[in-house]
Order: sequence, then C-alpha cells, then structure tokens
Amino acid sequence: MELQGQESYHQPSDWLKTSPLAAVEVKNEPILGFTEGSAERKDLLKALAGLKGQTEEIPCVVGDEHVWTKDIKYQLSPFNHSHKVAKFCYADKELINRAIVASVAARREWDLKPVQDRAQVLFKAADVISGPKRAEILAKTMIGQGKTVVQAEIDAAAELIDFFRFNAKHAIELEKQQPLNSEGTTNTMLYRGLEGFVAAVAPFNFTAIGGNLAGTPAVMGNVVLWKPSDTAVSASYAVYRVLRECGLPPNIVQFLPADGPVFGDTVTSSQHLAGINFTGSVPTFKRLWKQVSQNLDSYRTFPRLAGECGGKNFHFVHKSADVESVVNGTIRSAFEYGGQKCSACSRMYVPDSMWPAIREGLLAVHSQLTVGDPVEDFSTFFSAVIDDKSFARIKKWIDRAKSSSSLKVIAGGNYDDSKGYFVEPTIIETTDPRDAIMSEEIFGPVLAVYVYPEKDYREVLQLIDNTSPYALTGAVFAQDRTVVDEAARALRNAAGNYYVNDKSTGSVVAQQPFGGARASGTNDKPGGPHYVLRWTSPQVVKETHVPLADWRYTYMG
Repeated sequence: MELQGQESYHQPSDWLKTSPLAAVEVKNEPILGFTEGSAERKDLLKALAGLKGQTEEIPCVVGDEHVWTKDIKYQLSPFNHSHKVAKFCYADKELINRAIVASVAARREWDLKPVQDRAQVLFKAADVISGPKRAEILAKTMIGQGKTVVQAEIDAAAELIDFFRFNAKHAIELEKQQPLNSEGTTNTMLYRGLEGFVAAVAPFNFTAIGGNLAGTPAVMGNVVLWKPSDTAVSASYAVYRVLRECGLPPNIVQFLPADGPVFGDTVTSSQHLAGINFTGSVPTFKRLWKQVSQNLDSYRTFPRLAGECGGKNFHFVHKSADVESVVNGTIRSAFEYGGQKCSACSRMYVPDSMWPAIREGLLAVHSQLTVGDPVEDFSTFFSAVIDDKSFARIKKWIDRAKSSSSLKVIAGGNYDDSKGYFVEPTIIETTDPRDAIMSEEIFGPVLAVYVYPEKDYREVLQLIDNTSPYALTGAVFAQDRTVVDEAARALRNAAGNYYVNDKSTGSVVAQQPFGGARASGTNDKPGGPHYVLRWTSPQVVKETHVPLADWRYTYMG
C-alpha cells in the first residue's frame, strides 16, 4: 500500500510511557531558532530547494484509494503566482457521499479501540513532525502559504505538534473523569465517538488548524471528512500522510479537497452528519448552520457545530502604557503573516497625549520592515497575501482610505500583484471611531488607529466593546493597575483571548487555549482540556451487583 510508513514511525513514543489512567506528561514543543549554520536551517534549505519549481500531484483520498476527478485545480505560491505548487482535484458530490458511506462503515471498530491506541497515532505523528518530517512540512507551508521561517515554525511545527500531543493527553485523561459509585453498584462513564461523521472544514492560514480540526475528533473515536483549504493543500496533504504513516487506519480521516458549497451541501444533506468542525469566515459558518437547521428532521442525531470565525482585534493604549511595548507589540500583531491571523490586531486606540511618540515609533519600525520572498530572503518580515481574492479585498479597503475624508494613510498604502500578491504594511488614522474600517474584518496588513482624548478612556473602553460584532482577541496596554482592572471588567465579553501588556496574537496550545464568542465563533477553546468533550457522546453504565429481592418499597408495609 502506498501510504504505508517507515518502520521507525511505529516505535513506541517517548510521550506515552504511562499506565492507562496515569497522568500523561507532555510539554510544549521548543521553537527552533534556524540560525546560520544550525542543523534545522540546513534541513529546511534542503527541503525548500527540493520543492523549487516543483508541482506536487495531490489526489482525493478515500480509504486507501487515490481518486482523481475531472475538476482540476492548482495551488499557487502567493509570492510567486507563476509557480504551481500543487495540482489537485475537487471531490464531487458522488465521491463525498462515497467517503461518507466508507467512513460510517469504519466508525464502529475505530470507536471501540481503546483510547490509548487511538492516542498513540497522534503521539507518533507529533514525534515524526518534530523530527524527520519537520523540514518538509515547514517548507510546504512557506512556499504554499507564504509564511516566513518563524511563522511556519510556530504553526506547522510547534503548534501542530502541541495540538497532537496535548489532545492525545486530554483524550486519555478524560477516561479518569468517572461518576461516583454507591453500595452494591458500579457506575462507569464511556466516552464514545459521535454516531455518524464529522466534517472538518479548514482554513489556509494555519497548517496546524487543519491537523487539529481533523485529528482531535479522530482521537475521540470519530470518523472525519477533512476538506483542506485550496490554498493550503500541499502542507495539509503532508500532515494527512504523516497521520496515515503513523497508524491511522483507512477511512477514519478522508482527505477531500472540494468546492466549498458542494462540500457543504453534500455533508449537511447526509443523515449521518454528527458534527462540523470549522475555521473560516462568518458567512460560510452561518450558511452551514442554516443548512443544518433546514435539514434537522433528516439527521439521526443533533449535529454539533464548532466554529472559529475571525475577529476585529483591538489594542487599547492607556496613558500609563510603555511606549516601546505598544509599538513593537502592535507591529508584530498587525503585520506578522501579513495580518492574516484570526488574532491579528487591526484596530488601535491611542490617547492623544501619547500619539506623537507612538506614531513616531510605528513609522520608524515600519520603515525597516521588508516584504518579499520568504524562501530566498530569510530577513523578510512578511510575504504576499494568500491569493488574488484576498489581494483585491485588501486593495479595496486601502483605496477607500485614500479617498475618504475621515481616513488618512500615514504609512504604506501600496500594492502590486504582478509577481505575487504583495501589499505594503499599511497604517491608517481615522477621525471616526465608527468607520467600517474599525468594525469589519480585513484580514490583511492594514492597521486602523483612532486617537482619543486622554480623559475619555472609559468611554473608549465602551466603544471598543460595542464597535465590532466580533469578540476574538484584544490587548490592553497600561501600567496603572486600577486601569488594568477597570478595562478587564469593561471588556469582559469583548475578547475570548485577552492580553495585558502583550500583543493580541501568539496563543500557545495549553497556555492560552484559543477562541472567542459573538461573531467570532462558538469559543470551544482548542488547545485546552475541554475541547475533546465536544467530540464525544458519553454513555453512563450502571451495573448492580446485588439482586433485587422485592418489588415493594419498605414504607408500603
């Protein structure tokens, strides 16, 4: 079989030396430095060179069958759109339905496996990505999704490895959560997979998210249809192959690139739909939710919907803030990976007394930022945005700012899609805190700043809470403890991940479980211990050891 792995992949993992109910010890994966002359840099450069100018052929995979449909697509490199990174095909309705049937047939045996056996697949996969496959998956993330070395490393290596290890740990440790027994009876909680299949719909911006959306339901005993993003197919397929090579049986996770509406229509019209694990846009998640509600009468169970839908993330600056922290944190949050993180800062509130110093600091750093090819030049701070649609959307926002009387471009504002989808890091000052640029998600390297009268900071906290429909991440910069406490109360519901004197990006699995509410999603906190509960349907078993000798109760005489 083509997907069989190397023998070394099947050695017992160092991460699971434990009895079934013992605590599982795992740690966050160290982030490598890739300094000149380091082993990891040499490995990465070799992997990047091997992919240069290459087009990988990526099929749909159902069970062990590699399937090609007639609907051929290409993944382009964002910073060099003449390079076809991958040739792939869209699964059609018939193939998706075939995958559903095969998955549902395989579900029972997989669900009955001990959780330790299922978890072992993720532990092995994490070890393989940490070691022999690290360079390949990083290189495919850099070339295919336009990430710099460090952005690929914190995503496709560290975060993905952490997701696999910690969710495997949480799955095993959930077995310890058992009900009380009483005299003569034993009570047991069985953590079953959901009855049906889970549809995992993944975004382009984090290789790790795709692995988590598919991998975590699988470790809990579910079968999964994984629809990767068209613009992240290459790295996603590499992760899928690692899972298979590390012992994931056929038909447990089906790999199905597909047209979004076709995939959505097909999975939501199946009676076997048990869950949707989604990261993407609000309109798409709403569409799926509506389709589920319209088809409720046809399902065997109530499908579970988990969604993460982005944000309009804020940096609030108080007069007591440290200017250097504000400047450096905001530059990183707003412009790393071209502002294409769900958590990126895109609106900033600065007191008038501090604006001159902060403005000067932002412009000084801005002048040093390099935007270019992250493969050829490791000093590049960020690269092109993901595709032509994204480029056109961001361009429209910048053009609007240039022609608006209430908006002023103070840095950047240029763009060029002749070779790649390049947009300069752009800072826009607004005199209208209710302008659309302060409330709508842009998902690009665009930061809007509102300068407020210093004395009005309390009103500004209310403004932040009420301006945008989102509530994903946000940061408060203040040294005054009273203000920090005041802001925490005012912004309690404005962010699911809330930072004090730190940037709004950079959550780490098991340290800052991630997610927000309002339009930002269902806030299920992947990366935390409770996330696995979303993907299990527990059964409680009561066994009585003493025969029932009488039907009457004692008070009956």
